[in-house]
Amino acid sequence: MFLREFSRERKTPLAEWWWTIDRPLLAALFGLLAAGMMLSFAASPAVAVRIGLDEWHFIVRHMIFLVPTTIVLIAGSFLTPRQSRHLALLVLVGMTILMAGTLFFGTVIKGSQRWISLAGFSLQPSEFVKPAFAIIAAWLVSEQMRKPEVPGHLFAGIILAIIVGILLLQPDVGQTALVILTWAGLLFIAGISWWLIIALGSAALGAITAAYFMFPHVTRRFDAFLNPQTGDNYQVDKALQSLLEGGWFGLGPGEGIAKRGLPDAHADFVFSAAAGEFGILFCIGLVALIAFVVARSFYLAQMQQNLFSRLAISAVAIQFGVQALINLMVNINLMPPKGMTLPFVSSGGTSMMAVAFGMGILLGLARRKPEHTIQSGLPSFRTMPGHEVA
Repeated sequence: MFLREFSRERKTPLAEWWWTIDRPLLAALFGLLAAGMMLSFAASPAVAVRIGLDEWHFIVRHMIFLVPTTIVLIAGSFLTPRQSRHLALLVLVGMTILMAGTLFFGTVIKGSQRWISLAGFSLQPSEFVKPAFAIIAAWLVSEQMRKPEVPGHLFAGIILAIIVGILLLQPDVGQTALVILTWAGLLFIAGISWWLIIALGSAALGAITAAYFMFPHVTRRFDAFLNPQTGDNYQVDKALQSLLEGGWFGLGPGEGIAKRGLPDAHADFVFSAAAGEFGILFCIGLVALIAFVVARSFYLAQMQQNLFSRLAISAVAIQFGVQALINLMVNINLMPPKGMTLPFVSSGGTSMMAVAFGMGILLGLARRKPEHTIQSGLPSFRTMPGHEVA
């Protein structure tokens, strides 16, 4: 009875969803979630014990957050472009207000004031602001491309300035760079002038330079990265040791040695922990899966006739890919630590749900659109109600 709900012959919302969703991309995203759960079992017990918690603490927490993450991912894939815009706007406004609230009521962790407590739960609003901004910026840019009299670039630029300003006050240089790079990538795809892209790049460099001189913890991280003898590189050294100790096939689940002294082995440095436990070949496969998600998303973007859908899918894919790239570069010591998670793999409830929010909407925008054909009376997949150009 349950399987009948997915039959092509049925015209239920569930059946329509199943036959219009991009299943290779959906499978890849669930593959990343599964990898994250497996690595939580392998990497987090040592972290929990070291800080005086039960060894199952982070594993149970990860499993709990997998439920709302999956719900958000699937629910987002049911939305039409118009619904996606409305929801993204609500999330952008609400989370930007909460993000500003962290400056007054937030908790200071590792020199930054990024977290706020709501009903007993800790939330990092900037994680949700990122995908919401990508979607709303794509909508504003698409509106100006369709109607030149609409100042979409100006409005998006104002929103970007507000977000960047709050992020730098927290301070959160990593998220600042990610938001600006997403915006620049969106403009590049939309065919904006190279001069404007260069100006944005210069502004990003200026913001990073200002953060270096204004915030002591940022100064320490950059100094330690540029000149390891001047600072504490314990975490980076342990991450590199974990990367190297596993060889091609790893030491086995739970057998990694270096990860036991790695403070964020379950979060920011989960990739290094994975190398120690499962080896370089596993890590290559993980990177290939992330690359597939990005490449498949760009392919789906090019298939869209709706300009907003094309730009929004591209913007979310850029954000997903750049976030993963920053995390991987930190793990192999090509960048100073940024506090950036590996999407769907690192432990962290807020991050997982925020990525699910963006990728769920991406899946919804990329759904094939049913068009009833006379020959079979069954839906083919081109134009789904609610996915028309708006």
